[in-house]
Amino acid sequence: MDMKMSIIAMAGICAIVLAIGFLRRRAEIVLNFMVRTVLGVMAICFFNMLLAGAKIPGAVGLNPISILTVGSLGTGGVALLYGIMFYSML
Repeated sequence: MDMKMSIIAMAGICAIVLAIGFLRRRAEIVLNFMVRTVLGVMAICFFNMLLAGAKIPGAVGLNPISILTVGSLGTGGVALLYGIMFYSML
């Protein structure tokens, strides 16, 4: 009985360590997504002001889809949104 309890305890400790590692990695992914989202929204606002100052029509709107795109793709998402906007102006 003592050997069985020690094996169960060791398995439980291993499961807890794996769970902590998984949650830490998951928190890092969420934090990375949030940072990309905030910086991407700031970049879109900056480029929209730059385009308005240069009297170039068109601006990328901020909606849940564009925010999700920027959050998941980062700077590539910002470039993608502006590329789509300029392509639609052709």
